[in-house]
Amino acid sequence: MLLQPVWNFLLGHSSLLRSPFFQVFFSLTVYLIFCLPFLLLDLLSSRWSLVRRYKLQPQSSVNWTTVKSCLALNLYNHLVFIFPLTVLNWYLRPVVLPQEAPPLPQMVAQVLVCLLLFDFQSFIWHLLHHKVPWLYRTFHKLHHTYTSTSALTAEYSGAWEILSLGLFAAVNPLLLGCHPLTEMLFFIVNIWLSVEDHCGYDLPWATHRLIPFGLYGGARHHDLHHLKSKCNFAPYFTHWDRLAGTLYT
Repeated sequence: MLLQPVWNFLLGHSSLLRSPFFQVFFSLTVYLIFCLPFLLLDLLSSRWSLVRRYKLQPQSSVNWTTVKSCLALNLYNHLVFIFPLTVLNWYLRPVVLPQEAPPLPQMVAQVLVCLLLFDFQSFIWHLLHHKVPWLYRTFHKLHHTYTSTSALTAEYSGAWEILSLGLFAAVNPLLLGCHPLTEMLFFIVNIWLSVEDHCGYDLPWATHRLIPFGLYGGARHHDLHHLKSKCNFAPYFTHWDRLAGTLYT
């Protein structure tokens, strides 16, 4: 009952939801919206010590060359690789929109399971692409161009990395039989966590401060990965790095 009004509103735009353009427009728009607040902080940090005190690497700064380079690669990947595959998926697997919204507890539980699955898949992928030199040089090195993270570097990656991690994110809701609304929420949360991981700030309301017992790594965790490169391979949670002996705090 809680989610039905939201789902009814979205069903009123069903032609948009069924469009082959929607998924690309949705992911790109959500990503850029989430990046904007951190870009504003980057702009302010050069002027205000109050903002700069929260930077993980206070000596670093984001310039417009970096912003343009990240945006250009992101748009290129979306137009050249992601969009054609999205159209193919749209053709092979037509969008089904049920009339009823999912129960809220089920939606929350499935989003959490999707995140845990994605975290494990990304950990294995990431670890392999650091341990196997050819994989690192060929596919993952581009993402490590910037040792100082900023929001837009979250998707500063080559086509193989974007598509393989995107495949994990797309497959998990299918495996769990998620409702389209649950799938959308998972994508939103996943994009937010990825941007926050790369934002370069340790803010008082950051996710890793809200989740207790050091279970979640967050921006500090991932910034250390970009600095040291041989630790903290899981994107979000810390248990896999702890088990593998690759956790660094």
